[in-house]
Amino acid sequence: MLILLIAYLGGVLTILSPCILPVLPFVFARADRPFRSHGLPMLLGMALAFAAVATLAAVGGGWIVTLNEYGRYAAIAMLALFGATLLFPGIADRMSRPLVALGVRMSEPQGNAVPSSVFSPLMLGVGTGLLWAPCAGPILGLILTGAALNGASVGTSLLLLAYAAGACTSLAAALLFGGRVFSVMKRSLHTGEWVRRAAGAAVLVGVGAIAFGLDTGLLARLSVGTTSALEQALVDKIKPGKPHGEPVALQEDPGFVRASDNRPAAVPARGLQVEGSFPSLAGATEWINSPPLTPEALRGKVVLVDFWTYSCINCLRTLPYLNAWAEKYKDAGLLVLGVHTPEFAFEKRSANVRRATKDLDIGFPVPTDNDYAIWRAFGNRAWPAFYFIDAEGRIRHHQFGEGRYDKAEQVIQQLLAEAGQARVPAGLVSPSGQGTQAQPALETALSGETYLGHERAHGFASPGGVVRDRAKVYQAASSLRTNQWALAGDWTVEAELAVLYSANGRIAYRFQARDLHLVLGPTANGKPVRFRVLVDGKAPLADHGADTDAQGYGVVDAQKLYQLVRQATNGTGGRDRLFEIEFLDAGAQAYAFTFG
Repeated sequence: MLILLIAYLGGVLTILSPCILPVLPFVFARADRPFRSHGLPMLLGMALAFAAVATLAAVGGGWIVTLNEYGRYAAIAMLALFGATLLFPGIADRMSRPLVALGVRMSEPQGNAVPSSVFSPLMLGVGTGLLWAPCAGPILGLILTGAALNGASVGTSLLLLAYAAGACTSLAAALLFGGRVFSVMKRSLHTGEWVRRAAGAAVLVGVGAIAFGLDTGLLARLSVGTTSALEQALVDKIKPGKPHGEPVALQEDPGFVRASDNRPAAVPARGLQVEGSFPSLAGATEWINSPPLTPEALRGKVVLVDFWTYSCINCLRTLPYLNAWAEKYKDAGLLVLGVHTPEFAFEKRSANVRRATKDLDIGFPVPTDNDYAIWRAFGNRAWPAFYFIDAEGRIRHHQFGEGRYDKAEQVIQQLLAEAGQARVPAGLVSPSGQGTQAQPALETALSGETYLGHERAHGFASPGGVVRDRAKVYQAASSLRTNQWALAGDWTVEAELAVLYSANGRIAYRFQARDLHLVLGPTANGKPVRFRVLVDGKAPLADHGADTDAQGYGVVDAQKLYQLVRQATNGTGGRDRLFEIEFLDAGAQAYAFTFG
C-alpha cells in the first residue's frame, strides 16, 4: 500500500508542474458548470488518456525489447526526454502548445448553440491527460521506462492506475475549488520549479551513467525509485508469498513451477480422452525457425506442444528427446512446437532466445510467448509441459515435467496411427544428452532450485540477512548447513537477481546433488566476467562441469544456465559438498541455482 500511495501522490503533485499551468485556465472555465455532466466526463477522458499511455508504454516497450536489441537505448532516450522536460520547462511548454490550443478552442462558448453533450468535456479530459504525460515527474518516467525495458506486468499497471487516480484527484480539486487552488499553485511555482529542475538533472545524470556503462552500481546507491523495486514492493504488499519453484514432483499449487516428474504415466496410451481443442497461437510475439503457424494450418498433423524456457535445467534435459522425436517422426506427420515462455526478464530478448535456439541445435518451430498469451490459452502451469494434439486439432494428452519419455513416445505413435499413417516408426528413442542436456543422476538430488533474487530467495545465511534493492558489502557466513547459501562482497540483491559491483565477490552454497548449475549473466553492457569455482575448497578436477575447466575457471559471456559441477560418480553417497564461486571481474549477475 505504501508504494501505491507514493505513486498516487506523484500523480497529485504533477499539478504543481510549471508546464501544466497553461492548461488550467480552460479547466477552471468549467469550474462553474455541473460537476456530474462536465467534471466527471473530463476526469473519465483523462483516465482514458492515461490508460492509452500505459498500454503503449507496456506493450510497445515490450515489443521493442523483444524484437530489437536496441530497445534498451530507446528506453534510455525516453527517460532522457523526461529528464529534459523537467530540467528545461521550455521544452515541455513547446510540446504542450498544440494540445493547449485545442483545449482552449474546446472550452470557448459556442454562442447560442444547444448545450453540448458529454463528448466535449470527455475529449477535453483526453487532451488534458495527454498533456499530463509530458509534464509528469520522475515517478511516472521511471514506471514507463521500466515497462519499456521489462514488458507489461500487473505491478506496473497498478502503479500507473494509482498515478492516474492521483492526477484525476488534482483535476477534480481544480474543478471543485477553482481559483483558490490556482492561487496556491501560483505561490508555490517558484519553489516547485527549482525542485523540478533538480529532479530533471538527477534523471539525466542517471541516464548518462546507464548509457556510458558507469553502470548500475551508482544508480543502486542513488535511487530507490527503480521500477523493479517499486513493482517488487507492490507485489509483496498485495499478494501472499509465491511457492518456490523447486524441481520436485508436481505441486498442486497453480503457480508457475519448473517440474521434474518421474511418476508412472497417469493415462495409458490406449485410453486417451479429448481434453480440449487446440488453442490459438496468435499471442506469439515472434516465430523462430518457421513463419507464423495456426491451429487451422496444422490440421492433419499430430502436434507436440512443448512449453519451455532456455534457462530451465528441466527443460534443457527434455531437448534430446524432442529433437529425436522431431527427426524420427517428421515424415509420419509429427510437428514439434517449442513455445518459449520466459521466466526471467532477459529471456524476453529476441537475440537471447535466437542465440539459445541456435546453440541448443533446435530445428523445430519456436514461437516466443513473452506475454504468456499461449500459456494462458492452454491453461498451463509448469515448465516443461507437453501437450499432445491429434490430427483433428484436439488435445488428447498432457504431462508436466521431464521423464516418462517412453509413455510420451507411445502417445505420439498412437496419435499418428489414428491419423491414418500406415508406416509409423516403431521402437523408442534413447538419446544421450551432453552438458546441461545430460539426464539427471539416478539418485534424487536433495538440494532444490534456489533463487538469489529477494522475491523468492530462501536459505540465505550471510550475517545481517538480505538488504533489498540497495548495495551492501556482505560478509561470508562462518559455516553453512545443507541447502544454505551466502554472499561475500559488494552486492545488490534485486527482485530476481543479485548483482556484483566490485571484483572478487563470492557466492557459497552447501549442496547435496551430483550436478550444480547456476543461471548467470555478464555485466549490464555485455562485458564478459571471469570466475573460478572451488568444491570443498579445492579445484573441482574430475568433478568440473561443462562450463568450467578442471581448475574451475570459466567465463560468463551470455545470460543463460551454466553447469559448474558434475561429479564423476552417479550420486552423492549421502554427503554434501561446499560449492564456492569467485567472480574475478565486477558486474556479474546471478539468478538461480538448480541441481540434478
